[in-house]
Parts: sequence; C-alpha cells; structure tokens
Amino acid sequence: MPEVAHEQHSRALQELLGESQVATAGDVLDGYRRDTWFLSVWRAAHGQPAERPLAVVFPRTAEEVQEIVRYALTHRLAVVPYGGGSGVCGAIVPGDRSIVVDVRRMARIVEINDHALFARVQAGKMGQALEDELRQAGYTCGHFPQSIALSTVGGWVSTRAAGQYSTRYGNIEDLVLGLEAVLPDGRLLRLPPRVRWATGPDLRQLFLGAEGTLGIVTEVSLKIFPLPENTLLQSFSFPSMVSGFEAIRNILRAGWRPPVVRLYDAVESARLFPEASTGNDCLLLLVSEGPGALVAAEAAACAGVCAALGGEARGPEPVQHWLDERNKVPTFDTFVEKGLVVDTIEVSATWDRMEQLYQGVIAALQRVPGMLVASGHSSHSYAQGTNLYFTFVARPSARELGEALYLDCWRATMEATLQAGGSIAHHHGIGRVRKAWLVHELGEGVSLLREVKAAVDPAGLMNPGALLPEP
Repeated sequence: MPEVAHEQHSRALQELLGESQVATAGDVLDGYRRDTWFLSVWRAAHGQPAERPLAVVFPRTAEEVQEIVRYALTHRLAVVPYGGGSGVCGAIVPGDRSIVVDVRRMARIVEINDHALFARVQAGKMGQALEDELRQAGYTCGHFPQSIALSTVGGWVSTRAAGQYSTRYGNIEDLVLGLEAVLPDGRLLRLPPRVRWATGPDLRQLFLGAEGTLGIVTEVSLKIFPLPENTLLQSFSFPSMVSGFEAIRNILRAGWRPPVVRLYDAVESARLFPEASTGNDCLLLLVSEGPGALVAAEAAACAGVCAALGGEARGPEPVQHWLDERNKVPTFDTFVEKGLVVDTIEVSATWDRMEQLYQGVIAALQRVPGMLVASGHSSHSYAQGTNLYFTFVARPSARELGEALYLDCWRATMEATLQAGGSIAHHHGIGRVRKAWLVHELGEGVSLLREVKAAVDPAGLMNPGALLPEP
C-alpha cells in the first residue's frame, strides 16, 4: 500500500469523526507526547522530547473507537489509548505514525444499579468525578488512587491500579464485574457485569494490566458500596519497620480489614509527620469505616494488637493530616529544575520475605553513587503480605549522567526485589521502565504473553513498545 501523507490521514479521520473530534495542531499534539514518567520529563527538559503523534482523536462512543481502530489497521498506524496521562512508567510514548485515542469524552455513568450495587461507567470518566457523582447518590467506589483527580476508569483497568482504601474494598481487579473493549481488529467485546462466572478463563483479566496493548477499554462495570456509617482514625508509633510489619500481619491474619493501613519508615515518618514522630520511630496509620459496631470492634482489636507489639498510640491527628495532604504531590518538573533524579517504585512480597525486601532495597539504593535519600513505606496490605513503596532522590555528578543515574536506581531496586523473592510491580504497571525485568519474574510467562499479543493483535499496532520486552 502506498505511503499516505500525514495530511491525508488527518483529513480522512476528520471525515470519519468530524473536525471537532480530531486534533493535528502542534501545540495540541505536544500534550500527548508522553505520560508523566520521570525519564520522559527529564528528556524533554534537556532537549530530547518524544515524537509528536500523527493525530489525536476524541471519540464519544464505542462505535467511533471501532471506526478509528479499523482505519488504523487498514493503514498500519499504531493506536495508543490515552486516559488522564498520569502513568509514571512510560506506557505512553507515541511515535509519529501513531493515532492517540483520548477517551475522556466518553465520560458518562451509564447506570447505577442500586439493587445489585454496581455502576456501569464509560472508560473516560475521571476518577474524582466518578466518586463525586456516586457520593451524591449515596455510594462510593472505594477506589482512591493518589492520582484519582488525574486518572480515568479505563486507566485504572489498564494498569491494574490499587487505591488507598484497598485493604477493605479491594484493588481494581476485585472491583471490576464486567467490561467492554474494542479489539485490535475493530470488534467490540462485551463482558456484562457478573457476580462470578466459571465459563472458562476470565477474559476480563486480558485487559487488567494490558496497558492498551490488547485493545481499548470503553466501558467498565464496577462494584459500588453504600457510604460508611462511621469512620475512626488511629495511629501508632513503632520502634522499627519489622515491629510495624508484625502489627499489620497480625491485624490482617485475624480477619480485620481496616481500609487504610500505612506504615512509614523513620525517614518518611520524620518528614511527613514531624509533630508525631520522634525522628527514629515508624508510624502506622489506620482508618476503620463501615457499620458503627464493626468500626468500634475493629478499632479496638487493632489497638490491642499494636499495644501488644510495643506500639504507642499517637492519636487521630497524623491520619487526618495524611487525609488532608495525601494527593498533594510535587511534579517531577520541580525536581528536574533542581538537577535531581527522583522516583517512587512500588513492589511487593509475602510476609516471610518482607524484612529482607525492605532492608535489601534500601541498602541497594544507598550504594548508588549520588544517592541523597532512600526511604520506604507500606500502603497496601493482605493477610499474605504487603507492598513497599520506595522513594529515592539522587543528584548526578553531571547533567548528562542524569539518565544513567536514574536507571541505576531502578536497576538496584529491581535486583534487590528479585533477590528477596518479591514482585517487581504492585500497582503502577510496567510501561517501558520495568519491561526488561519482566522475564526475571514471569519466566516463560513472557513468551506466553507474546503469543497472546500476536494472536489478538497480529499487526502489533496497539500501543507498541509498552509492557512487553523486546524479544
């Protein structure tokens, strides 16, 4: 097929969708070159921005998404799904032969089913807008990622997101009852909301964590919950992360599920909660919510576990401070302007490996030349284990060494995590920054993923370069 000029593609897409739903102006395209991955921000700030996509389209219906995908397949153009652009792992780096599909004009709540407690939501719905509308109706989604104001429902599915209240309500895979997605050949797959099914492998899982490589999610059916009757906040100080881990493990082992369970190491406790921290202790935050009797019993049980393990009560104030400040995060640009390399990396492991994981990663990061701060906290816990969220700040000896230093920090974290028997990703996804490490965790599973990709997207046009490592 002869090469078609960018201008011809633009005109054809405008005829397909209408002029108001296609953008080709340079200033608009510049906003779709990348997500918020630190390395993309660093490169752009130092004169190496990613390429502009060919066009950005704004479908309003699943049928329009189908038309876009069919057009792209006919002309062998890459398709990059785009939600809020808040990803931090480099899943979005479109090339100049890419059509970016911004789904944010597909933002309706299609249905709120009061009787069965679920909502059908278009994939472009922003998280905070969804939660606000549900609360007006007397419900909550129970899903509160730090990026809730910046991310979409479809993005939650595509990255296997976890919210700050996950211990009670579950992660996104626990909340999805059904979904609708446009496949790479333009077909529309509908998986209606079901409480459970045993009709073969769970096809929802193909799209949970696929990062747009297997299709474009257009609608999601999510569990919803009545607003809680009561909420109670508690915090406790522990002499070490190990004793804090034990408190969390014992709370969850007994069957209690406080929605918020967050343990900060001494560095982060002193920085984030100076009025409650001694500078050497580790602070545990707990939120209990639900029916009044359950909240009272859970809070009392948690306090008992903490006291038995040497935890000292610090009251509700640190938790309220966290609730007020939890989503206020400086952008990476702030650090890049100062010449600093920074990122957060979330991993996980079972309880028997947790001490080794925490100590191993912190030690590995501290050995990286130029490291200024390496710290960690736990934010999502289970009866079997927890996640750890590591933060590093480093200063390269020269500007041109910043990218190498950043990759050294990631390499140190990934190697220490694998050595401890942990998982290299908990809820931010793979993108481009982690994909080289995928084979070390999944082994032959990477070959299987490639085979699934080849079967579903034989032309390889859906978000190429994300998730899967090069063969």
